[in-house]
Amino acid sequence: MIRPLLLLALAALPLSAFSSSFAGTTAGSSAGASSQSSGSSSGDDKVVLDAREDAAAFVASDGAIRGIWLEAALTRLRERDTAAREASDLALARKILAL
Repeated sequence: MIRPLLLLALAALPLSAFSSSFAGTTAGSSAGASSQSSGSSSGDDKVVLDAREDAAAFVASDGAIRGIWLEAALTRLRERDTAAREASDLALARKILAL
């Protein structure tokens, strides 16, 4: 009884990995399209999009939880946008979530 369940679980693993990979490529292509209008490169957008989970934790914890992806995105946003240099970390994290 355990063997068929184990085989079924092992067979399902590659499918879940494929679906998460597909979601990542779909998000990447839409981010690439929006980056052309803003003048930023798709690499910059990927850094910001990758920080969404960290940004959500940061906002939910009222700034207590700071992830490394969020730190990288905040740096990237401030490098390319003069208005972002003046904004608070919390305001920028909310901006990342709105993307």
